Amino acid sequence: MSDTNKQFDEAIAQCKDIFVKKLSDYGGAWRIMRSESVTDQIFIKAKRIRSLEIKKENLVGEGIKPEFIGIVNYSVIGLIQLKYGAADTIDMGSDEIISLYDHYVAEAKRLMFAKNHDYDEAWRSMRISSYTDLILMKINRTKEIEDHKGKTLISEGIDANYFDMLNYSVFGLIKIAEGESE
Repeated sequence: MSDTNKQFDEAIAQCKDIFVKKLSDYGGAWRIMRSESVTDQIFIKAKRIRSLEIKKENLVGEGIKPEFIGIVNYSVIGLIQLKYGAADTIDMGSDEIISLYDHYVAEAKRLMFAKNHDYDEAWRSMRISSYTDLILMKINRTKEIEDHKGKTLISEGIDANYFDMLNYSVFGLIKIAEGESE
């Protein structure tokens, strides 16, 4: 799993680079978003990935890699919003936001390694399109939980779904870096 550790870190480094650059451009403007809106942003990105996978035609000029990066970053934003709620103004500085980013990515990595142990890295034998479908399923689950005001009878909460969407996206980025077709 040492390759997975390195590959995870490399994928996250790409995501964090974009996150930090956008944070520099816009600040924490996303702090006004309710978690439901973050879920919808992730939905838009996953839907575009699926559309590109099915149509095999790209009119915008960006492939699926930037969308997986966006899902990673919006998943972190979703986790922050779940913990701190939506704000009326930008109420966090860049250093605090980056520290929270690192915290949630580290938590996602710990979860990924625990699941990799139990599932014997089954994700490596999956298709990228399966990650897309799993992310879309997790979005639907998240929307249901949001509609129920976060209450579940037996299922994991919204945060668990955000962590899974983040990790599936990292798997997609790793597969793309290994040369698997977008």
